[in-house]
Amino acid sequence: MSVVQSRRLLNIISLMGIALTVSLTIYFYRLGVFNDINSLQQLVGSSPIAGPLIFVFIQIIQVVIPIIPGGISLAAGVLIFGPYWGFVYNYVGIVIGSLILFLMGRHYGKPFIMHLVSDKVYQKYSHWLDNQSRFEKMFALAIFLPVAPDDALCLMASLTNMSFKKYSAIIFLAKPASIFLYSWALLQGGSLLSHLLVH
Repeated sequence: MSVVQSRRLLNIISLMGIALTVSLTIYFYRLGVFNDINSLQQLVGSSPIAGPLIFVFIQIIQVVIPIIPGGISLAAGVLIFGPYWGFVYNYVGIVIGSLILFLMGRHYGKPFIMHLVSDKVYQKYSHWLDNQSRFEKMFALAIFLPVAPDDALCLMASLTNMSFKKYSAIIFLAKPASIFLYSWALLQGGSLLSHLLVH
């Protein structure tokens, strides 16, 4: 197979993957899984094997295509699957989504990124891009702490000279803490709100 044929095949596979993702996203949206935790629980809680796989895929979608706030799906994972497996499925889905996001940004470039990142967010963090070493440190800290727009920063990281290996290492090592802290804060906040409403 020639180089041209290989690239053509990869492009076809890529387009098929995008089409499948869009189709499933529309299907899940119509089911209401992006705005109703009960619908999500009915979809993923019915099968011990397919359920977690569907949930991980939904987490990947919400990273790549930000339909719902990530915090909602994080809390949903813990509520549906429990603290341990909820954390595992959240971590797997978000990490895969973050790696895909970086590769898409690196492949399609700044015009694509500007369609997904708001001008306000880009202007706020664009000065980080002026210094490669500083960006890598700030990026790692932002991924570690759940206080910054992770998805936007993942896309902006693709504009730097950061290697995919280094980016992956930051995501793999820093994401667990932010996922845990975000999930814990949301669950504690929900419990406190429920307690106040009951009393």
